[in-house]
Amino acid sequence: MTSTNRRDPLPVFCFWVRLDALGPSESDKAFFKSVSGLRYEQEVVPVRAGGVNDTTFNLVGGIKWGPLVLKQGFTNGSKLAEWRESWTSGKMTRSNGSIIQLDTALQPRAQWNFFNAWPSKWEMGELDASKNELAIETLELSHEGLKFTSLGPKTA
Repeated sequence: MTSTNRRDPLPVFCFWVRLDALGPSESDKAFFKSVSGLRYEQEVVPVRAGGVNDTTFNLVGGIKWGPLVLKQGFTNGSKLAEWRESWTSGKMTRSNGSIIQLDTALQPRAQWNFFNAWPSKWEMGELDASKNELAIETLELSHEGLKFTSLGPKTA
């Protein structure tokens, strides 16, 4: 196999997040320490059939999307904070967005689009005078689905 056909695993430390609600100029600045929650669960609906006492049939149910959990160093005055705080004042605007995973050359290789997201939970990390650490905030986004797109070079 030649090196041009290699499909190396992507690193977990190269990614950025885009939120439509932040606008085009601010979206490039949505970098996070970590993103988790890229998952779904397919519901299993058990059905018992009359006369068949030794088994349960499993049918496919709906999909349940897990919340996206974004962590970043806390800063004040960002567009993300304004969008999050607008929800507490009743100005609720959902947002589509993307999580873009990069390769080691910082080229986009994978993208997860999420739809109709809204901030369902926010938490400020512990403030502790005995520690020499950055303040970390956690933002949880509920959403209505994920769609994966491969952005990398195609191989045979």
